[in-house]
Amino acid sequence: MSQPVFNSRDARHKTPYGAVASGTQVQFTLRPDRGKGFSRAFLRARFEMDANREVTVPMPWRGTQLGIDLFSGTLETGDYVGLVWYSFVLEGLDGRREELGEYQLTVYDKNERVPGWFGEGVSYQIFPDRFFRTCVPDPAGMVGGRTVHQNWEEEPEFRPDEKGEVRNRDFFGGNLNGIIQKLDYLQSLGVETVYLCPIFEAAENHRYGTADYSRIDPMLGTNEDFKALCDELHSRGMRLMLDGVFNHTGYVSRYFNGDGFYSELGACQSEGSPYRNWFQFKNWPEEYESWWGIYSLPAVNEDEPSYREFIFGGENSVVRRWLRAGADGWRLDVADELPDGFVHGIHRAARETKQDAVVIGEVWEDGTTKIAYDVRRRHLLGGHCDGLMNYPFRTALLDYLQGRGAEQFVERMETLRENYPPFAFYSAMNALGTHDTLRVLTLLGTGGAHTHKSKEFRAAYRMTAYEREYAKQLLKVGAAVLFCFPGSPTVYYGDEAGMEGFEDPFNRRTFPWGKEDRELTNWFAALGNLRRESPALRRGSLNWVESTGSVLVFERVCGDERVLCACNAGQDDAQIALPAGTWEVLVGDGELREEALRLSARSAVVLRHQRRQN
Repeated sequence: MSQPVFNSRDARHKTPYGAVASGTQVQFTLRPDRGKGFSRAFLRARFEMDANREVTVPMPWRGTQLGIDLFSGTLETGDYVGLVWYSFVLEGLDGRREELGEYQLTVYDKNERVPGWFGEGVSYQIFPDRFFRTCVPDPAGMVGGRTVHQNWEEEPEFRPDEKGEVRNRDFFGGNLNGIIQKLDYLQSLGVETVYLCPIFEAAENHRYGTADYSRIDPMLGTNEDFKALCDELHSRGMRLMLDGVFNHTGYVSRYFNGDGFYSELGACQSEGSPYRNWFQFKNWPEEYESWWGIYSLPAVNEDEPSYREFIFGGENSVVRRWLRAGADGWRLDVADELPDGFVHGIHRAARETKQDAVVIGEVWEDGTTKIAYDVRRRHLLGGHCDGLMNYPFRTALLDYLQGRGAEQFVERMETLRENYPPFAFYSAMNALGTHDTLRVLTLLGTGGAHTHKSKEFRAAYRMTAYEREYAKQLLKVGAAVLFCFPGSPTVYYGDEAGMEGFEDPFNRRTFPWGKEDRELTNWFAALGNLRRESPALRRGSLNWVESTGSVLVFERVCGDERVLCACNAGQDDAQIALPAGTWEVLVGDGELREEALRLSARSAVVLRHQRRQN
């Protein structure tokens, strides 16, 4: 088999590997067969974020190697930060011409320094209203005309109102004190970072339509309760990440005040309101821009100076205030719908306020190639997001679990590793499920079926015993990959307890305290505690060992510790050849025989290489 003329992932063709810091000299080598008779070559590079400036780099002939011609050249990145699109041209004496490319080179800011704590440890995402309540709250006097479920196990309201929207005004009353009471449980899972969906005052139970950024929602508790939660987390060596929803506010809010709940004049009540310029009215006050056309979520103008001052500019701005109150980072909702300058301002404010604060963005695609509003985004080039929610990881892993082959998982992850700066690859928020996706157990058990049926059907549906057992086996395989992969393994509350559910609001049911699936909980706890204790899993390099069909094997290496994750997502048992050495099983039930591992169908095992004793 002939070798490729150029392979961007092969050190014989390109060094360094993947994304590079600004100022790096990148060495390229083409390796065509000598029989093709090429006499010269050159590289063309287009610096996209420098007005598509183009340079041509000669690649002189350097000699031959086993019948292969070598043409090499060096690209100078200088002070440039952004994407470089490069291609090659080979020419022969007879006038023949062969072109290769384009390829992507990510050049990030060499001065970027990202705190390592987030990507190393386990994160746990909580939808606060549905996690745990210490009392049944009284909603009287609270914003939004709320109702409260007396029974913790009732179904969330899912029927739309007269405008075709689910109002989300039904609450269960989960609160901050409830989270404090369950910190022992979270620590038993190996959790180091608690990520909370929005907790500021809001009319809806999801709280993504903020009513008052200065106040904890009274159903959750008080600002003092927030400080108590942060203090308790920090005393345990844990951290807190908040959800920053800055692209839109609530129709019912201090700023828009669509229903007149607040005494001060909101943007839709008076054109003299201090908040008027925050919003974009087509026909004041009835018609206005809103997030995805949802009337209850009026969109803000992030270019408005007073809004920027309010969110991140001033000393008492939202970003700074809550970091000083005890938060350790921000997850930015719909980050790709925020202007780059706005995200940069948040990042700068966060670092100025707390040196090791982290900013994670919600982006559903490859963050280096993302285009939003006709602009190539700068999410991962430095000074913007430290990492992103890794939905490409989730998609590729679910595809693997559902039978699409380990090769595609490796290829898609290598694309990310090649495109992402190392800090972003290792600070990614990896998850199998979130508040915006089907419960992973339901997805794996039903294969995505029934989504075309009525909401009443989906509300009542529970998997059969066979579907549930099948899904549990695959979820355990997926969790092994999740906890062993670079980036923060993030668990959506209740996935480890076996919660089921289709889309919102069925993926946001209350946590089944006392009715958890102990087999799953114990599995997640074993993996989480291993992640907490293993340097290799926290920060080690990633090496692929095998990716054939249903078998996926990779190792993490840090110093003299080697940890191997071996998975079989298929319907039949698998025999896996292990790297040379002596291995011990840390998690799982694989059968070790000398230098081979036998894995049952839909199972996984994590092993550690045993060092020889002198």
